[in-house]
Amino acid sequence: MWLYFHNSVTYECAKTSFKPCVAPLGISLKRDEGVPSGSKGVFTWHWMGKPMSGHITGLDARMILDSRGNPTVEVDCFVDGSLLGRAAVPSGASTGAYEALEMRDGDPSRYLGKGVLSAIDNITDRIEEALVGLPVDEQRVIDEVMIELDGTPNKANLGANAMLGASMACLHAGAAVHELPLWKYIGGVAGGLMPVPMLNILNGGAHAASNVDVQEFMVMPHGFDTFEEGLRAGVETYHALKKELKADGLLGGVGDEGGFAPNLPANEEGLKYMVRAIEGAGYSVEQMGIALDVAATEFHHDDGYHMDGKVLSSEDLADVYSGWLDAYPILSIEDGFGEDDWQGWSRFTKREGHRVQTVGDDLFVTQTERLAQGIEIGAANAMLVKLNQVGTVTETLEAMDLASSHGLNNVISHRSGETEDVTIADLAVGTRAGQIKTGAPARSDRVAKYNQLLRIASDVDEYRSPF
Repeated sequence: MWLYFHNSVTYECAKTSFKPCVAPLGISLKRDEGVPSGSKGVFTWHWMGKPMSGHITGLDARMILDSRGNPTVEVDCFVDGSLLGRAAVPSGASTGAYEALEMRDGDPSRYLGKGVLSAIDNITDRIEEALVGLPVDEQRVIDEVMIELDGTPNKANLGANAMLGASMACLHAGAAVHELPLWKYIGGVAGGLMPVPMLNILNGGAHAASNVDVQEFMVMPHGFDTFEEGLRAGVETYHALKKELKADGLLGGVGDEGGFAPNLPANEEGLKYMVRAIEGAGYSVEQMGIALDVAATEFHHDDGYHMDGKVLSSEDLADVYSGWLDAYPILSIEDGFGEDDWQGWSRFTKREGHRVQTVGDDLFVTQTERLAQGIEIGAANAMLVKLNQVGTVTETLEAMDLASSHGLNNVISHRSGETEDVTIADLAVGTRAGQIKTGAPARSDRVAKYNQLLRIASDVDEYRSPF
C-alpha cells in the first residue's frame, strides 16, 4: 500500500505549492502551523488524523567544490520537516568507460563546462517529488524509485551524481531516525570490522603531473593488532618517504590524493622508494606491504601497453608484474590490465592470484553485470567499490554481496575528486569489507575519512589482515 501511494500527490515545497488529492486509507499531508512558508517542514504526513514519523518531507541540493576545485553535488534530506541527512558526491579522474553517467552542464562559460546545475535541478524538480512520503529507512525502495524514474542503464537521464547524492543523504537520514551511527545502521547485527587502510603515498598516472605510469603506490599496514596502530605506521611511513625523496632531491609537489609525485627513471623505482620508506620508518615488510593501482587502461593503446617508454603486450606486462612480486612485498594489484582485456586479467589471476590480490576497478565499475562476467572467467579475486560508479547505495551493496558470495574481497574506495564527506569510512566498517583506500594522510578531504575511522575505532576493535 504505502510503497506506491507517494506518486499520487505532487509536493513541491521548494516552490511553496501543494496540490492535495484524495489519498487512500486515510493518509494525507497537512500544513504545519507556525512554520515559515517554503520550509521543508511545511507539511507532515498524517494517518487517520495522527502525525506519522520517519518519512521524507523534502530534499535540497546545492553545488559545492571538490578537492580539485571542480563543482559537485551536495544533498540534504529532510525527515518530518527536520534536516537529518547530508551527503556530498565524489568525482573520478581516471574513470572507467562503463561507469554510470556523471551529469555535467557542458557550458564552457561556467566552471569550464563542469557545472552541475542540471543535476541539481533533477534533484529538486524530479527526484524530490518521487521520494517525498517514502519511509526514509526503506533504502532499497528509495533507490528503486529513482532507478525507475531514471529509466536508463547508466543513469543518463537523472545523472549518477544526482541519484547518489539523494541516495546517500537518505542513508544518513535513516541512520539518524534510528539514532544509530551510520556504520551500525549499515551493518546491523553483523557488527563492524575496522578496515586495513591502503595509504596512497606516491602518486603517478592521471593523478599527478609526473612521468610515472603507475597511478598509486600504497602502503598496507596489515600486520598490526589495531587500526590505530596500523594507521600510525602508515602515517609514519608517509613522512619517511618525504625524507627519502628530499634526500635524493626529488621532493616536489603532491598528486590529487595527497601522495608525493616525483619524476622517476622507471616505475620500479617507486617500489624501491616504498621499501626504503617502510624500513626508514622502522617497520618491516612483513608488517607493511605494498598495494598498487596501476590504472593500466590509462596507458593501454591499440598497439599495447605503453610503460617505461616501451610497448608491451598483455603477456609482457604480466611478466613485469610477476618480476615485481618476486622482488617486492606487493600484496595487491588493482587494474593491472585494461578494462576490456578480459583474457589478460584471467590469465594473470590464474597464474598469480594465489600470492597477490587482483582488484578490478575499471573492469567491474561496481556493477553486478560486469562483475558476474568476471566471476565466470576468474578475472580477478577482488572488486574495488566506488559508490558513484553505479549511482545508488542499494546497487553498491548488491555488487558487494555478489562479490563476497563468490569469494572475492571488497575494497572500499574514494575518488580523486573528494569532499569532507566520510560516508565510505562507515561503509567500510559496516559492511565488514576489511580494506579501504582513501589517499594519503594529507589534505583534509582524505584525512577526514581516516579521522572518522579513528572515531569509529573507539567502538569497534576488530582488525585483521585480509591476506
